[in-house]
Amino acid sequence: MARPLRADIDLDALRHNYRLAMELAPDSRAVAVLKADAYGHGLVPCARALEGLAPAYAVACLEEAERLREGGISAPIVLLEGIFEAAELERVEALGLWMAIHSDWQLDALLARGPGRPIPVWLKVDSGMHRLGFPPERVEAAWRRLAEAPAHACDLHLMSHFATADAEDTAYFRRQSALLSELAERLGAPTCLANSPATLARPESHGAWNRPGVMLYGSDPLERDNAASRRLAPVMTLRSEIIAVRELPAGEPVGYGGRWVTPRPSRIGVVACGYGDGYDRHAVDGTPVLVEGHRTALAGKVSMDMLTVDLTDLPQAGIGSEVVLWGRASNGEVLSVDEVARHCDTISYTLLTGVLPRVPRRYHGAPGNAPDPR
Repeated sequence: MARPLRADIDLDALRHNYRLAMELAPDSRAVAVLKADAYGHGLVPCARALEGLAPAYAVACLEEAERLREGGISAPIVLLEGIFEAAELERVEALGLWMAIHSDWQLDALLARGPGRPIPVWLKVDSGMHRLGFPPERVEAAWRRLAEAPAHACDLHLMSHFATADAEDTAYFRRQSALLSELAERLGAPTCLANSPATLARPESHGAWNRPGVMLYGSDPLERDNAASRRLAPVMTLRSEIIAVRELPAGEPVGYGGRWVTPRPSRIGVVACGYGDGYDRHAVDGTPVLVEGHRTALAGKVSMDMLTVDLTDLPQAGIGSEVVLWGRASNGEVLSVDEVARHCDTISYTLLTGVLPRVPRRYHGAPGNAPDPR
């Protein structure tokens, strides 16, 4: 019998979340962000599920774009970090990719390229995130160079990234937004600015394109949820089973280091899932878990292949009982990956992208059960 741990991927929920992104910004197009193996959900199956809905996809690097093309995806693909060396331009053109340009060397490499098809370019502005992008005072010169080289670049857009679109305090967001609005108006430039939190909560930032990422997978990126984010549906359910039960008296330590001690006579369930699967070792005692759709909690440190949960108040639970680490249980109860992440002192992005390859993905819903290409 196979180990019971698996990640169930609900492709209908993925499509629901993409439609929500479109509904929130009816005058924009939404590029579906699929970087980091579609946030751990499976790059090609998620891309296939969005065919016919998403007019374009976005990834971090050429290798991810190549996997999509090899998987039969023909829609435009944006390289969000552009190229990493000039030699990649040949593949960018051959694969029909779009690319961000965030630095002088990338701009020089594109304009020095020999004859070929012009490449759609999203010029990245450092509006305050201070990672990638041209400083605002140098954007116009870079834009003019691209606009004056139609044999090399086409379909120009301004692109930037918000540092605090998820926060309740909007002061820094407003500062970035005002700078970008002024630049776009001066250049007559279409924009791609809104990430997931801005798509959900900052309609003033919606441009020709938006970039929904983690929201597509059902995670709420907002510091405080809103009516839109409460409509997100979980896409991944990390699901396992109870594989052993221990009956312990009060005062017994459980797990490495004896961090958790039974406060009363207790039933402890052992679950086939651990940090070797990607479940966060930093999860504290009390981290929520669903057993047969009922909430209980982690009891003791996470091991490599197992973790332990308190079954004392769930007398019906035993060996073979369904365990949901995050996602939707069979009875419909949902445990948000965002709630689990808070107990691990991290964010949902790290949990979702951290599910390791030994955990099989099982795909459900439209457009049918897609095979796991890994």
